[in-house]
Amino acid sequence: MARCGACQRLEPMFARAAAYGSYEGGLRELIHLLKYEQVRPSASVLGRMLGEAMAMLNPLFSQISPLVIPVPLHAAKLRQRGFNQSELIARAALKAPALAGISLALHTSVLERARATVSQTGLTRHQRRENIRGAFRVLRPEEVAGRDVLLVDDVFTTGTTVSECARVLRKAGAQRVWVATVARVLRPEASFAVPEIASEEVEEECSLEPRAMAATV
Repeated sequence: MARCGACQRLEPMFARAAAYGSYEGGLRELIHLLKYEQVRPSASVLGRMLGEAMAMLNPLFSQISPLVIPVPLHAAKLRQRGFNQSELIARAALKAPALAGISLALHTSVLERARATVSQTGLTRHQRRENIRGAFRVLRPEEVAGRDVLLVDDVFTTGTTVSECARVLRKAGAQRVWVATVARVLRPEASFAVPEIASEEVEEECSLEPRAMAATV
């Protein structure tokens, strides 16, 4: 695939990203049930989906399994919602059939959302990056030093949030960061439903032809 100059100059923050399906229809409604209506049983269904996305990345992992880290919420948002949806989904994912026989452990006290941010909705890409920059910090750098990390979240929108998480994790010594989400927001021109692993954010934004996201639907 041809790549523009920016892709060649910039090293992406995460290695690869995979998602179960497109953020629309029933999948979008299921995520909203958990996040905004506190229907916690939906986390089990979403967890099975996330497990399939994580399993797609498994062949790329080194012999030492990566640390599984959910994208954290700020303390104020956590108190308001009562739970971190990414953590609930991740816990369910580790019990999913797709990950049977794969040894993965959840680490919830490594990464912290140190400051609150405004909603990313309606912001430009530059504004999103400025809004999220410095929002995360690694509390236990000794746990990530020299290790691979599998970062998990509910939705991959533009990749700004996971890229910032990956940046601070790598700064703390993580070797590589992988990303798995339940859903992914697709650009209108992007192809879909081809079970391939999506490329990293920088290459995806600058590539001269669209890529398919990882999907099973």
